[in-house]
Amino acid sequence: MTATAPREEQLWSRCAGCASLLYRKRLRRNLDVCPECGEHARLGAPERLRQIVDPGSLRLLPDQLPEADPIDFVDVLPYPHRLSAARASTGLSEAVVCATATIGGHPAALAVMDFRFLGGSLGCAVGELITRAAERALDDRIPLILVTASGGARMQEGVLSLMQMATVSQAIAALREAGLLTVSVLTDPTYGGVAASFATNTDLVLAESGARMGFAGPRVIRQVTGRALPEGFQTADVLLRHGQVDMVVQRRSLRPRLAALLAATRATRASRPPVPRQEPAPRRERLADAGATPARPADPTAVGAAPTTPAVRDAWDTVRMARHPGRPTTLDYLDSVFDGFLELHGDRLGADCPAIVGGVARLADRHVMVIGHQKGHTTAELVARNFGMASPAGHRKALRLMRLAARLGLPVVTLVDTPGADPGVSAEEQGQAAAIAENILTLTVLPTPVLAVITGEGGSGGALALAVADRVLMLENAVYSVISPEGCAAILWPDRSAAPQAARALRLTAPDLYRLGVVDEVVPEPCGAAHDDPAETARRLRAALLTNLLPLLDVPPAMLVRLRRQRFRRFGTTRAGARAGAR
Repeated sequence: MTATAPREEQLWSRCAGCASLLYRKRLRRNLDVCPECGEHARLGAPERLRQIVDPGSLRLLPDQLPEADPIDFVDVLPYPHRLSAARASTGLSEAVVCATATIGGHPAALAVMDFRFLGGSLGCAVGELITRAAERALDDRIPLILVTASGGARMQEGVLSLMQMATVSQAIAALREAGLLTVSVLTDPTYGGVAASFATNTDLVLAESGARMGFAGPRVIRQVTGRALPEGFQTADVLLRHGQVDMVVQRRSLRPRLAALLAATRATRASRPPVPRQEPAPRRERLADAGATPARPADPTAVGAAPTTPAVRDAWDTVRMARHPGRPTTLDYLDSVFDGFLELHGDRLGADCPAIVGGVARLADRHVMVIGHQKGHTTAELVARNFGMASPAGHRKALRLMRLAARLGLPVVTLVDTPGADPGVSAEEQGQAAAIAENILTLTVLPTPVLAVITGEGGSGGALALAVADRVLMLENAVYSVISPEGCAAILWPDRSAAPQAARALRLTAPDLYRLGVVDEVVPEPCGAAHDDPAETARRLRAALLTNLLPLLDVPPAMLVRLRRQRFRRFGTTRAGARAGAR
């Protein structure tokens, strides 16, 4: 290679779509869109901002947050080392850049994700920064524009990264209540927890030409279903045909389209009175020493106790226990914990998902709406119920029942036991990500008590879609995680045989999650496990439900919503300062 080769290499770029060799300056003038085939190359956040905001109007928002490694995660490399490498290679502090600017002369707050930084993954810092951008939009009474580019939630931060889906969603809900426009711009790729929350629960969803979006990625879907994927699967044009986006926009047209949308809402913004922003919950104190329980904010709904000392069990053994086919299911608990259950069916849009069951029941002398995942005990039952993995119809059925409960003044009790949402082709085509996102957003504003119980597996966004609650309980041998141990091992370790190591690193057991403040109370199981004595398990769960539900009934609806939002707001980097301390 000659001495001039590196310089020549910088002058030319090969298109990922048609393999044409392109003059770099020409490509840049064309906004990194191939003039031969129209392939839209990925952009970093700084370049994206330069292209869409008015020159000279950009004002970056602060992005300095305390260093955070909330669960001391280590795979083949410690998590802080991965963060340092990402910062060195991108020049960014995190996977999102937030700012205020004008577009076509119209002010807006922006949060632009950067896939180069750990795959644009959603962690505590990213959630905190986006939430702050939304709060700035609320304070300034300006629209919020989100540009997404992400592979999903950041598994190195465990279930705390999952909580960011709720944290950002409730910030978007506050903007909705204030009558402020929210817009998401999907770029390639947008998957996982980002797709199933703020990428799809905004007022308007635009997709850049060539973008791909879905809850499950193509590789996962092929592995699970064993099927070839349809032509153009999850691409912007297909999303448009299936009604999942408002428009598909060429990169050159993105700025004028955004300007037109902002102009249409400017007059209505000026005529509305300001809506005061609710302050987040008090910051939790950092743990004084390893294994200590984090201090919790004062809360009239807080009645739970610390977990009793359980038998010491390895995290992987707990995962296997949570998946045991004999473990009581939602229908078992509806028969043993509740009285007079009347099942309600259907999403009213054309389907009834068997993986979600719900209806009206009595708990002591109180009527409640109970919604839960249903697996089964035999192979036939598991297959018939899709192993408890809800389809979009299942999430929409749950949403319908939640809203009905609010209208009737009934508390909502959810029973969570799922490996995750349905990863099939039809689920993606029917809007799986948006269905989960709408459930999460609705739960943040539901004006009735919500009590969630993780009874078995709490898998990713499929679990969170039923678990944004005033109080979250967890059975002693249940698990709750941003990703399955097998999935985590396949990505971060050499092979899936490292699943036991991944289970330990993810901090997914009930005692771990109690220490992190994700779970409010751990319900002890009988000697052995729930399936060894279902009747005693039911008795203990019934007692825990009553203990936690009764105080919620006396809290005014507006206070319930405010406290629920404070509960999830505290999971940002500066408010989730607790460390697992469970090495």
